[in-house]
Amino acid sequence: MQQFIESIHVRTQGQGLYEITHAMRDFAARSGIVTGLLTVYVRHTSCSLVIQENADPDVQTDLLGFFRRLVPQGMDWLVHTTEGPDDMPAHIKAALTQTSIGIPLSGGRPVLGMWQGLYLFEHRQRPHEREVGSCISSGNEGWWGRGDYGGSVPTAQAPSHEGIRELTGGLAASHP
Repeated sequence: MQQFIESIHVRTQGQGLYEITHAMRDFAARSGIVTGLLTVYVRHTSCSLVIQENADPDVQTDLLGFFRRLVPQGMDWLVHTTEGPDDMPAHIKAALTQTSIGIPLSGGRPVLGMWQGLYLFEHRQRPHEREVGSCISSGNEGWWGRGDYGGSVPTAQAPSHEGIRELTGGLAASHP
């Protein structure tokens, strides 16, 4: 098994989405690994990671607005208020999203859709420096370690009607 591990630091300017797609593509290229799994992890509890559209900035605006409405500041029933009024709402937003994302790696590049980008989602109001860990793992056996998806990718075969009747003890309806 091959592994390549690295961390980047992202300086935020407060709440918002900060695209890190290019940094992860550069990381994948430096690794020299062609096929594997890129795992990205944020080492904090008041920000998160999301894969989101990167073509229209209105998506980010709407996403921020949605989370502000879903988890607003000023919920007077919160107990954890030591670090400010935005801290516990930030923890809740991070719990609702994710702090780790796995992305397939093929051809030495993360496999993302045409309009997808990887973002650090900052939930705190004030600027922070966030650490994002990344690891690429690649096995050396089987089709996955060959560096492509072509040719002999294992596929499952659906059972025939006879096979279904056999699996269900004859309970499956007969179809022409």
